[in-house]
Amino acid sequence: MKISIKIIVILIVSIPKFGFADVELNSLFSNRMVIQRNAEIPIWGWADPNEKVEVLTSWGEHATAITNTDGTWRLDIKTPKAGGPHKITVSGKNTIEITDVLSGDIWLCAGQSNMDFSMSKFVKNSRDPKDQPLVEYIRNEVATVNDDWIRHIEVQPTSSLSEKKLNFDDQWRKAKPEQIGKISATGYFFAKAVREQVNVPIGLLECALGGTRIQPWLSEATYMADPNMKAYFEASRKKSNEIIERVSVENYVDTTFTAKFKAWEAGGKKTPKPYPSTHPSLDKQLPATLYNGMLSAIMPFKIKGVLWYQGESNSHFLEEEYRDYFTALIKSWRADWNQEDLPFYWMQLANYEVPDKRSDLGWASVNNQLRQSLKLPHTGMAVLYDIGEAKDVHPHNKMDAGKRLALWALKNDYNVEVSAVSGPLYYSHKIKRNKIQITFSEVGEGLIVGHKHLLNPVSEVKNQPLKWFEIKGKDGEWYPAQAKIISKNKVEVWSEEGLMPVAVRYAWSSNPEGANLYNNHGLPASVFLTE
Repeated sequence: MKISIKIIVILIVSIPKFGFADVELNSLFSNRMVIQRNAEIPIWGWADPNEKVEVLTSWGEHATAITNTDGTWRLDIKTPKAGGPHKITVSGKNTIEITDVLSGDIWLCAGQSNMDFSMSKFVKNSRDPKDQPLVEYIRNEVATVNDDWIRHIEVQPTSSLSEKKLNFDDQWRKAKPEQIGKISATGYFFAKAVREQVNVPIGLLECALGGTRIQPWLSEATYMADPNMKAYFEASRKKSNEIIERVSVENYVDTTFTAKFKAWEAGGKKTPKPYPSTHPSLDKQLPATLYNGMLSAIMPFKIKGVLWYQGESNSHFLEEEYRDYFTALIKSWRADWNQEDLPFYWMQLANYEVPDKRSDLGWASVNNQLRQSLKLPHTGMAVLYDIGEAKDVHPHNKMDAGKRLALWALKNDYNVEVSAVSGPLYYSHKIKRNKIQITFSEVGEGLIVGHKHLLNPVSEVKNQPLKWFEIKGKDGEWYPAQAKIISKNKVEVWSEEGLMPVAVRYAWSSNPEGANLYNNHGLPASVFLTE
């Protein structure tokens, strides 16, 4: 089988250029949009060079701008308190009316598939029958939802090696039965939990893509600012350029793929089917490609904060460096939006049974590094290992996931009194002979042994031991350990073999089924490794 690949160059016009007489806007500025309330927000677009552009709002704001020589323009307007609907009129040689505008809070929903998957993905039957009640709940939610003040728009999947895209193609939709199928499930249940407590419109701006690592979501400038990350970026780009040069020759044949395909056929097609290598211009995993292709298209749209759900694809790729990349991403995005205290809330990865040991340990390592990243200010994290599905990497219980993440926003950003925002977090430890005592923060009124079943509240379980604690011996090996709660905020851990402990870890697996340490408010303890 001969595989021939021809490279066809397609000129993609991502923004209006010279010769476009009409004023045009970024797709964010369209009917049914949500604008960030009580703020000064940018509005931008394109028109003829030196054209006068005027913006008039129904709440009384008025501003003008003169288009730059490259056809771009931007102006800033003040927004009203929460409410609507409002209207924004943009005029140049033509007039655009943006109607049904709400003033509320914009939450950027970013990450990979567990953020990207829409409500329609979760109405299919579950892989494990015991999770089917979650499907039925979501089906009912889709059929009965009726909240005009939850809205959503999505940046379409776009990878770009170098060009920063400046626009995208989508429209705002509402949380109504006929439209909710396309709304991020994680984002929706976060918004629903917020809306149950505060009467503020919520706009979900989704910029997520399934299967992606963290590396493509950082900018080139961020890579250049760190020596180690810079070396990774430059090595990746060098390899990409070599591939592009190689495949650009006329009548190029992918001999490696051809050999693998023939071997697959000769072997009776019993192994996974091989596929040709992805051209670098289309590779969503390369550093900075999704920052260029997707995130750049929505900057500098004013936002309230960021919701992040990603890490599964890093359980087996640079997993021990995840914290470095994640903290760099948070800091750089805050700089990009010129909001030093931009709220940034994320999910730990839900439990899932991965097929290999590296991913199993990497999953736990990523979760631990997500916990460590809480040292950055204005951050928060929801723990999910008790509401995942061993047989499905996309668990249906986005309801509790959204509620847990919303606790941080309700307390920090909406001044709502909540009983707790987090489950127990590792604080410190002390070795006492052959035992280790672990001290936790975020314990509420005290630690408990708990049990979580579907959407039911966590129930306290008496006379049951703590599970999923492990001790590291002086030989460097990890061993199952015994553990018990000894005070409001302490757990004592030991080995029945009498090992002299060096360290402790908890829920250190991709699927720590039965991990049962909670606080009395029903929030699970985070995955952790003593430091």
